[in-house]
Amino acid sequence: MKRSYKIGSAVVIATSVALIASGCSTGAGTGSDSHKDVTITFWGAYGNGGNSTQQDALNKTLIPAFEKANPGITVKYVDVAYDSLLQKLTTSAAGGKLPDLVRADLGWVPQFADLGVLEPLSTSMSDYKALAAKDYPGSVATNRYKGEYYGLPLDTNTRVLITSQQALDKAGVSEPPKTFADLKTMATALKGTGVSLWADSKLEAWNIAPWIWSGGGEFTNKAETKATGYLNSAANAATIQMLVDWYKEGLIPNLLTGNSGAVATQDGLPKNDYATIFDGPWMAGVWSGSYKDFHPIYAPIPAGKGGSVSVVGGEDIVMTASSAHKAAAAKFIRFTQSKQFQIEMAKTGQLTVQPRLADQQAEMAADYSVYSDQLKTAKSRIASPNQSKIDAVLAAALTPAFTGGTTVKAALNSAASQIDALLSGD
Repeated sequence: MKRSYKIGSAVVIATSVALIASGCSTGAGTGSDSHKDVTITFWGAYGNGGNSTQQDALNKTLIPAFEKANPGITVKYVDVAYDSLLQKLTTSAAGGKLPDLVRADLGWVPQFADLGVLEPLSTSMSDYKALAAKDYPGSVATNRYKGEYYGLPLDTNTRVLITSQQALDKAGVSEPPKTFADLKTMATALKGTGVSLWADSKLEAWNIAPWIWSGGGEFTNKAETKATGYLNSAANAATIQMLVDWYKEGLIPNLLTGNSGAVATQDGLPKNDYATIFDGPWMAGVWSGSYKDFHPIYAPIPAGKGGSVSVVGGEDIVMTASSAHKAAAAKFIRFTQSKQFQIEMAKTGQLTVQPRLADQQAEMAADYSVYSDQLKTAKSRIASPNQSKIDAVLAAALTPAFTGGTTVKAALNSAASQIDALLSGD
């Protein structure tokens, strides 16, 4: 049974908004808290995995800067372990005890928007469009649900192709593959070498979306109401068949289908078991500790008929509908979109959501520029509260196509039909 929540109506202020030095707005667009001191609560998982750097940047630098620029507003940040945050939010939503602001995984936004516990910022913040226009379109899109936008991008990431000079030498090529055709050439060269062309760990949207979109296909129609006719298109069948063929030739390891015994991608690439993987900017930190002599090469996702298109990851900042301090919360949201906030977090490995800051970010780590360029075309996954179920359907339907239990076309037909039901709410 779906629990229903009522969103309070928002008061839209049409007055112009003056920006102060911190990047915050003195106007609210969601009512006013200016007549009294207020404390806004902000839940997130910046300290996930014992990562004190990000939490320190927030608590010791950014929140104090915001509070100094906004006398009377106190921000209380509550760090929650990532694996526990979704459950805490779900329980709190049912009990009506949510914070003012949440750093939400982008996959959670449709889920909580569907429950009615998030404030539609595109309606309640008069300057929402101006703020969103500064961010990568694919990141902004992760906040969309049924015509409204419920948050703004807080940090972002995407997947790019990662290889090594050793792998390129093994395949007899001078540069990373730029196209599907280059991949096919590399695949031919690697046959019989014991080196897999490409490796990944699942068949969910995060894993296969770069292939689908770059191959010229889509998961659904534009309104995201129907998968049949889109997921099971001829373009997608050709792309998935290409991967299946490589899998059957031993050029993609059985890690992709969940089989045990395969080497993890983070180990397989530096050990030269795998020639290429798709992964995010966090891998540099992983390898700097475990494989100090490994020098990864970063490049765009190889382009097919759809171009070079990857998938958007990251977190969004959302306001709860039950917040008693929406004007103050809106000011903090604006602050997260400022250069000060974005660059400070970029120093901790959180990629900026704003193209205008990409060059400054690249000065911290040159490889960031590859990710920034990829984000210009990266797209968001299906905006559905059933995204986790959609992922399960994709994995369950596609796995037999790789292992020989069914054809690619039959697998895509089955997945499309099941996803249709999830998109309609059945």
